[in-house]
Parts: sequence; C-alpha cells; structure tokens
Amino acid sequence: MISHHAALVYAMVLGAAADGSLADSELETIRGIVHHLPIFSDFERGNLPQLAAAATDMLSEADGLDTAIDQIRTNLPERLCPTAYALACDVVAADGEATQEELRYLEMLRHDLNVDRLTAAAIERGAGARYARL
Repeated sequence: MISHHAALVYAMVLGAAADGSLADSELETIRGIVHHLPIFSDFERGNLPQLAAAATDMLSEADGLDTAIDQIRTNLPERLCPTAYALACDVVAADGEATQEELRYLEMLRHDLNVDRLTAAAIERGAGARYARL
C-alpha cells in the first residue's frame, strides 16, 4: 500500500517516463508541483527521489505500467482521481509536446481512474493552455 502522495507522484513520473526518457522540464514540473500545490503541503519532500525511482523501477517489470496504474487507482481516494489525471497531464505538457506513448499512458490512466471524457477534455485543455509556447 502506498500513500495518496505516492500515488500522485507515480501518476506524474509515469507520465514523464512514458516516452522512455525523463526530460529536465518534466522533472522540474514535478518538483514545482510537489513544492507548491496544497495537496502536497504535508508531504515529506525528501521522499520525492525515492518515490520517483520506485515508479520508474516498476516500468522495467513485466506488466509494470499496468501494475503502477493499479497502485495509483487502489491507493487514491476517488475525489483525487481527477487530480492525478491533471497532474499527469501537466507533466506531459511541460516539455511542449506529447508523444504517442505519453498520450497512450494518459488514456490508460483516464480509463483506469474513471475520469469522464468531459472532465478529461477540460483538464487536457487547461494543461495545454498553461504550458503553451509561441
């Protein structure tokens, strides 16, 4: 069992790692989210590197992505499922382009967390607007 903080961190790290690499902009976005959002106010920030490593380690296992998403779903209160999806979208949008692998991950996460399509569309549009570039 993992904490709701860990589940949220997993959602972000998996989004960043979905394309096979962790861009500096994605890692910086994760750090910024953890340092500034109220949901992380009681989170021990020193645990972030270990949680990120645990999330990426899961990806090297057989069915690791499915296992990680199951961990997120199982350990997250239902009211935080849209939050997890929004944080994952922010991380994917952080480097300015979403790969097919990242989009597939977001689709899987949305389905497994039961985030409805209308809510997901609003979250995705918001992430795109926040991380837009000229």
